Amino acid sequence: MKLNIAVLSGDGIGPEVTAQAVKVMKAIAVEFDHRFVFKNAAVGATAIDQFNDPLPAKTLDLCRSTDAILFGAIGHPKYDNDPSAKVRPEQGLLKLRKELGLYANVRPVKAYEALLDKSPLKRDIIAGTDISIYRELTGGIYFGEKTLSEDGNEASDLCTYSREEIERIAHQAFKAAQSRRNKVTLVDKANVLETSRLWRRVVTELASQYPEVELDFLFVDNAAMQMILNPSQFDVILTENLFGDVISDEASVIGGSIGLLASASIGDEHAMFEPIHGSYPEGAGKNIANPIASILSAAMLLEHFDLHNEAELIKMAVDRSLELGITTPDLNDNYNNITTSKVGDFIADFIAHPYDTNANFNNIHLGQSTII
Repeated sequence: MKLNIAVLSGDGIGPEVTAQAVKVMKAIAVEFDHRFVFKNAAVGATAIDQFNDPLPAKTLDLCRSTDAILFGAIGHPKYDNDPSAKVRPEQGLLKLRKELGLYANVRPVKAYEALLDKSPLKRDIIAGTDISIYRELTGGIYFGEKTLSEDGNEASDLCTYSREEIERIAHQAFKAAQSRRNKVTLVDKANVLETSRLWRRVVTELASQYPEVELDFLFVDNAAMQMILNPSQFDVILTENLFGDVISDEASVIGGSIGLLASASIGDEHAMFEPIHGSYPEGAGKNIANPIASILSAAMLLEHFDLHNEAELIKMAVDRSLELGITTPDLNDNYNNITTSKVGDFIADFIAHPYDTNANFNNIHLGQSTII
């Protein structure tokens, strides 16, 4: 298979972790006789510095013309710390989602056996957790009308949703549940918000088309509590934009590091794959950022094109890296020389030699992996 992939590495640690995802995909291409063509473009703070635009027209045109997008991270303190800034890196990401119709964000959350003691939550609470969060991505309060009074003392953000916006992501969540454990939990605030009452009514009606799938409901405040008390109760979580943003970031603590969580943003014609973590500017250029979320995002890209064996091999490699402790400092207490690039080297090496990687373990630590 040939795939043209737009690579938007972005800011901070984005270029470092995205480089490892590209490295792993190149190893997959060799082993499975695919051709992946990677084309780079600027986005976020980097694009503002170069073009005074967080999403230049050239970048958007590239994304429209390629098969998929591999995204890094965006954000910079000079914008985070300046509430008066009119142009912000995040505007580029929001515009990209809207322009490409990327309405469904999918975030897998898994408790890895090798990392159960790394989570701030107790082992017996998180063991067995395997959640898929379906977050609506192009509607709600993030995209609603925003106002600020002339004196700057009053502001508003409008949250709106339509039946069509709710139905299209709800169908995806129910279909995902059919291939998992047949359970969908709708997270809303229907006791207070009219938009949530619309969500609950539409999703309930839609559930009749999926009789084998159990549907239950949780208010978002209770869902946030249950995510800490008993996360393994969840299978597929379906929710709106703001609630999904908060819930999925909360879920990141289950695995012990936000550097493990991948995501896919999918529309009818386009798809983008990215780690959920931010740009972590303090770690940029230090080769310490965890690339696994970016690498697993590449695996989700392959699954999107029905390359399931290829994606499974990447997941096997990630599992092995975690079992052997070949992980970056956020997860590693035993080795202080495991860098971002060495994790990528190991996983790429595993893909080339899946039954011989133990023999290369010492070489990985010495920076002499056969993949280099």
